[in-house]
Amino acid sequence: MSKQAAEMALFESQLSGLNRISQGKVRDIYVVDADHLLIVTTDRLSAFDVVLPAPIPGKGEVLTQLSNFWFRRMASVVPNHLTDRRAEDLVADPAEKAMLAGRAIVVRRLKPLPIEAVVRGYLIGSGWKDYQATGAVCGIPLPKGLPMAAQLPAPIFTPATKAAIGEHDENISFAEMEKLVGGELARRVRDLSIEIYTRGAEYARSRGIIIADTKFEFGLDEAGRLYLIDEVLTPDSSRFWPAADYRTGISPPSFDKQYVRDYLETLDWNKRAPGPALPADIVRRTSEKYRQALEILTQPD
Repeated sequence: MSKQAAEMALFESQLSGLNRISQGKVRDIYVVDADHLLIVTTDRLSAFDVVLPAPIPGKGEVLTQLSNFWFRRMASVVPNHLTDRRAEDLVADPAEKAMLAGRAIVVRRLKPLPIEAVVRGYLIGSGWKDYQATGAVCGIPLPKGLPMAAQLPAPIFTPATKAAIGEHDENISFAEMEKLVGGELARRVRDLSIEIYTRGAEYARSRGIIIADTKFEFGLDEAGRLYLIDEVLTPDSSRFWPAADYRTGISPPSFDKQYVRDYLETLDWNKRAPGPALPADIVRRTSEKYRQALEILTQPD
């Protein structure tokens, strides 16, 4: 990533000649044709399901490049939504071409499943709170006496429904997921999610990063084939911990937006929109953490 790109921030994209059909917490989606979409990953940051007013410079490039790295790495496990079309070729304006470079992809137009496929390898976040209250995580019983941030005996699959912007995702049971998408598809998504997480976590650990948990999204084509979509094993969709600093009993330091969450927890904020402004040093250090994660995971051996 260039120094200039790192210093610039894109909160919202506007493209001439293309119809934007969706704006999520982070991504703007445009129609290319009947079979393809353009996804622009902005520098917006959401925390507690609220989009914050301050973008994180370079974040969209990090998410795009890291996701593309994992999509390629997991291609033997499950097909993904990537195509070989260049996003920059869809616009004529030089400024728009420059804006898209490194942060936009042209993808297959698929039907997203109405769930988020969450995999947890460590006891942290809402899983830790659930365990303290019930001795289980999303109804899955765990051994007694585990400390915060403990590695689980095996990764667990805990699906959630997708929430609208400003609303919170809701954990659901696997039985509820089966009702939403069907038993066979639910089992395939569960098994693929655990395999992708396990492979990714093993690789990341070899680079000195622990992936504590993550979430995936999947989509179907018209023939019913399953694809991995959206983003994969990024600091937005996962908890990244530096292995050298890991220990149980605390919420470990991180390369991801947990750093922002921890700051927000010190504020008198009800976790509803509008979100609070972030101090310049929090923005800068968050940007640095995202770039550091990308460099560690993707630099050549």
